[in-house]
Amino acid sequence: MPARRILTGITTSGTPHLGNYVGAIRPAIAASRRGDAESFYFLADYHALIKCGDPERVQRSTLEIAASWLACGLDPDKVFFYRQSDIPEIPELTWLLTCVTAKGLLNRAHAYKAAVDANTAGGEDADAGITAGLYMYPVLMAADILIFNAHEVPVGRDQIQHIEMARDIGQRCNHLYGGEFFTLPEARVEEHVATLPGTDGRKMSKSYDNTIPLWLPAGELRKAILGIVTDSRAPGEAKDPDSSNIFAIYQAFATADEAAAMREAFAAGIGWGEAKQRLFERVDAELAPLRASYEALIADPARIEALLHAGAAKARQRSAPFITRLRHAAGIRRLTDAPARPRAADPAALALPQLKSYRESDGRFHFKLEDAAGTLLLRSRGFDAPREAGRLSAALVETGGDPARLRQLLLECVPADELALPIEPIAAALAALKAARLAKAKAAS
Repeated sequence: MPARRILTGITTSGTPHLGNYVGAIRPAIAASRRGDAESFYFLADYHALIKCGDPERVQRSTLEIAASWLACGLDPDKVFFYRQSDIPEIPELTWLLTCVTAKGLLNRAHAYKAAVDANTAGGEDADAGITAGLYMYPVLMAADILIFNAHEVPVGRDQIQHIEMARDIGQRCNHLYGGEFFTLPEARVEEHVATLPGTDGRKMSKSYDNTIPLWLPAGELRKAILGIVTDSRAPGEAKDPDSSNIFAIYQAFATADEAAAMREAFAAGIGWGEAKQRLFERVDAELAPLRASYEALIADPARIEALLHAGAAKARQRSAPFITRLRHAAGIRRLTDAPARPRAADPAALALPQLKSYRESDGRFHFKLEDAAGTLLLRSRGFDAPREAGRLSAALVETGGDPARLRQLLLECVPADELALPIEPIAAALAALKAARLAKAKAAS
């Protein structure tokens, strides 16, 4: 399994524009081709409900964004590409995390504080217009990340706090439930990703209404580019490329040689009309073949729906067994699964993991591994004979937690849908059991 898991969420509340393409879509798709990582990309439609109250817009945006990523080259066979709302374990995990998250932590969230400050400055009640969704946004984001134990989350600087909060919440759960359930994620700030100016010179953003939609037909794209604000310098006058919106957008699409040639043209006094025409031609050259793919996808929503369902099924092979394990640790479990209490006269049992054998009502034999606190770490498949179950459980202890030997042995004794369980706590428990048995044998001799 690749060493790193990288997770990216895309909120479905608007139409993709050139800034999204250059700043997020293009670099993320390039990163998805890394051979040393697993990439998770999801359409954050639950998050969209916090920002957008228009159901038709949320649905349309989901279609447009999914089609955009696929048209730009995202391969759903090589990554996890899914819709947030198709993973029921995410809202369940959100609730489990909510029950251990300190209110004081949420009070410090930037978005909530900004809304409160704006209300206070306007003479309103501090919480006027603030929904519980906005307040709980960091917990939902933490669930998105923690459900797949992501190692890295590419974000802008304004999102670093949310990753830190996810770490705090995950660490709290690990401590409370006595296991390494969650990998603590790291924010990966993309320092070198281009930020495009909009048509008015400010950062391209839906908030400023200055965007150039990504999939405009060629004629409308040219018209939008011709509308970019420029200064009054006439043809023949030298122009500064480093302060030009035209050059900034051109450079984001051009090769190094093309950018150098455009820089020379600016110094030579290229007219703004010609500069805009060159910009249009360069942008359209990159987007035209992708546009054709996008138009075919957007016209076939059933195809996209099928791809998203397949992506969710693949993702749930990870999330379903994980949430089962966490639910068990939290006490949401069958009464017959309640961990047995060690005998009071055997205090050493309190400090050791437990490997227990049992027989199910179907007559098959199983074993399960629990940590010292009684948290279930793994449950075997069923065996027809107790000897086979005993042989494999003993072999697990003999690995001493060695990862290579342990992974190979787990293929024989654990159901396929549970192979994605984190191996570190299992290895630690087996190492402790082997050490205890060796110590006992040494003392007896």
